[in-house]
This record gives sequence, structure tokens and C-alpha cells, in this order.
Amino acid sequence: MKRGKAEYEVPSAPAHPYEGSARAMTDAITAERAVPEPLLSASAVFDSTADGGAIGSARAFTADFLAAAPAVRREPVTRERVDLAKLVVSELVTNALRHTSGPCRLLLELRQDALEISVFDRAAAAPVPRGHDPRRIGQHGVEIVVAVCESVRVEPEPDGKRVRALLSLLPSDAGAGA
Repeated sequence: MKRGKAEYEVPSAPAHPYEGSARAMTDAITAERAVPEPLLSASAVFDSTADGGAIGSARAFTADFLAAAPAVRREPVTRERVDLAKLVVSELVTNALRHTSGPCRLLLELRQDALEISVFDRAAAAPVPRGHDPRRIGQHGVEIVVAVCESVRVEPEPDGKRVRALLSLLPSDAGAGA
């Protein structure tokens, strides 16, 4: 289930269009889940002019962050999920540094069963996913992020935008029996 959406059943539609509208609004408000504080969070700023490579540094930062997960989570994050997190971070930071001016900020927020990855940059324009084209070399970043994450959102910020991706930390076989 994607964050921010709750599934609930409405018994029946009212006979009159306005009948029950206050209850429906209350139900909708109640259904919105409050987002709990992250178990752990960290951020870092990356710049394309940094020696040693910003992308590699962002990937290492992510791996180190997830290595600390057992201190606040029930179990360690699997290697598969760490690798996917590093891939998502790599794609988002690459897009921010390649297509905007100035540095970007990476924010990692650990939830019980998910990692929220946010990249802030100074451009207002949202990344544009391109259609699937196996012959195209490069420019698959957004396509990859959308494919492996539970959700991807672009939110305006006062000085640019925030690209927020939610990556499940549950092993890929966890949902196989459900």
C-alpha cells in the first residue's frame, strides 16, 4: 500500500447528494494516516565539483546509513535492499547534479519497513520519465526509480524541488506468499 492512502469501505451511497457529506469528510480525514517520525534520519550535501565523486559518496553514505539500521529496527536491511537503495540514491543524485545548478541535498529517513529517500535541488522543473526504449543509452534513471520504489513524488520547495521516493525494506520474497 502506498503511504498516505488508506483503504476503507463506505457502506452505501446516500440517497441525497449532500446527505452524509459531513460523515464522508470525517471518514476521509480519519482515514489519512499520520506519518510517524522516522526511526533514524541523516542528510548530506553533494556537489558535482567534489573530489572523489559525488555519486560514489552518496552511495557510500546510504550504505553506511542502512548499516546502522539494526540499532533501531527489528532486523538488519538485506543486501538486496541496500543495493536497491544505493541504486535509487545514485539515480536521483545523478539527475539533480546533471540537470540542475548547484549542489543537492540527500535526506534518508528510516521507517520500520521502508526507507524514504529525498533529494532536494534548486530546479523547479520535475524530472521527466521517458517511455521505455531498450535501444536508448542512458536517461533511464526516473524509469528505474519508479520501477523499484513503492512511490515517487515531486514536491515544490521554496528554492527548487524535492524528489521523494519510498523504497520498501521488506525482502522481495516477503510478499510472495500473500
